[in-house]
Amino acid sequence: VQLQASGGGLVPPGGSLRLSCEASGITFHYYTIGWFRQAPGKEREWVSSITSTDSSSYEDSVKGRFVISRDNAKNTVYLQMNGLKPEDTAAYYCAADIVVLRPQEPHEYGYWGQGTQVTVSS
Repeated sequence: VQLQASGGGLVPPGGSLRLSCEASGITFHYYTIGWFRQAPGKEREWVSSITSTDSSSYEDSVKGRFVISRDNAKNTVYLQMNGLKPEDTAAYYCAADIVVLRPQEPHEYGYWGQGTQVTVSS
C-alpha cells in the first residue's frame, strides 16, 4: 500500500494550493481518507477527511477555506486550500483506512503517506 501526497509549496497569505493524495495497492473506493498536518514542535493535527460515501468533515479553523474531494477513478483525494494563512504552514500528510470511527484520531488510520510541505509566507 502506498499513499503519495503532493502539491505542497510556498504561497503568500491569501493564496491557494491543491494537495493530492494518490493511493495504490488498495481498493480505493472502500477507504476513508484523512488529511493531517504537523508544524515544527507541534502535535500532528487532523485537518479533514472524506469517507467512502463522500461524507466530508473539517477541522474548525479550515472550514470555509478548504475543500476535500475524491476521484475514485484516479485513486486520488484532493485538498483544495484557499485563503491560506501563515498558521496553515505545516507538513501535510494523508492517511487511509477502511473502518474509521473517529476520523480526527491519527491512530484510526493504518496507512500513511509521506508529507508534503506547505509554507504560507510573504
